[in-house]
Amino acid sequence: MLIDLFYHLRKSGVPVTIKELLILLEALQARLAFCDVNEFYLLARTCLIKDEKYFDRFDQAFGAYFQDLELVEGFADALIPEHWLESDFLRNLSEEEKAEIEAMGGLEALLDTLKERLEEQNERHAGGNKWVGTGGTSPFGHSGYNPEGIRIGGESKNKRAVKVWEKRQFRNLDDSVELGTRNIKVALRKLRQFARTGAAEELDLDDTIKSTASNAGLLDIKMVPERHNAAKVLLFLDVGGSMDPYIRMCEELFSACRTEFKHLEYFYFHNCVYEHVWQDNNRRYTEKISTLDVLHTYGSDYRVIFIGDASMSPYEISERFGSVEHMNDEPGYIWLQRIKETWDKVIWLNPSRQQYWQYTHSIAMVQQLMENQMYPLTVEGIEQGIKYLSK
Repeated sequence: MLIDLFYHLRKSGVPVTIKELLILLEALQARLAFCDVNEFYLLARTCLIKDEKYFDRFDQAFGAYFQDLELVEGFADALIPEHWLESDFLRNLSEEEKAEIEAMGGLEALLDTLKERLEEQNERHAGGNKWVGTGGTSPFGHSGYNPEGIRIGGESKNKRAVKVWEKRQFRNLDDSVELGTRNIKVALRKLRQFARTGAAEELDLDDTIKSTASNAGLLDIKMVPERHNAAKVLLFLDVGGSMDPYIRMCEELFSACRTEFKHLEYFYFHNCVYEHVWQDNNRRYTEKISTLDVLHTYGSDYRVIFIGDASMSPYEISERFGSVEHMNDEPGYIWLQRIKETWDKVIWLNPSRQQYWQYTHSIAMVQQLMENQMYPLTVEGIEQGIKYLSK
């Protein structure tokens, strides 16, 4: 990769030399920059450019070379030849054999070991237990089995990966979907009751006439609450891969919320909330919204509703760099705690079946962070959640 970048810079008119390239290589071996394009950019510019007049030309050449490279997943594409990840056979392991395979011991150990493997590996491997490849028991690659690994390419089969190197494309939820199930329609009545509350400002004509007649003709004005959308709602929607089976259900609820709530803001996130969220999945990499800005923009009178299955690697919640998509500077639980501290009323609606929640450790972690305000995405669940938000 560095050689290709070197020739690309030379071709773009940037005067770089072999000596400067070797200096950059030594700096990378010392891990002065690792798995972050911004860090690599600053390090490369420092090592390769000796005259400030070439900074603009370097920026243009660097930007063109790394146009589609996003953080660590882009480095994986550049470092790992495509044919290494071609799956030609699968190993069938018994339950006893699977039980004998040991996890490597945490996310940091996996990342450090993967770095060593990439430095040492020089050919394709399949069916093995060590190298980046396919179909075996190695923690790196795809189409095999490992209790705790990093999936690179391929499709998720065992749902065991603690980090995934791929660039997923998500589509926006459709807010025009007609409500197709009776259950959701019934649940929406609770949403309407929650949304339409207000001050006693509207004349109740029928009650006024009745009270006046019973009061010997003396005018007795009766007021009722004006029915308007007073509720303010922040909606956070999980668009991770494990949510694919629940898209239709979420679209129905999302469509209803857009209709019912006048003061509604919505944001997308992937598995867990980190330093950025977004409102358009087609522009999620170019139009990110700082989560801190969201925390500082909307007042404490907003109610917060999360919709997601909370099914992810525990590292995504508890660890720095635990996100499957990028190298997050702060663990996910920090951001969930900040949300809870900013807004008093927060609930989490989970579309997965409640009887299976106990088997997923990350769900228990999110439940604890939500102070047990997690409800199933069912009629009863929505009713209970809305009742809590309405207090």
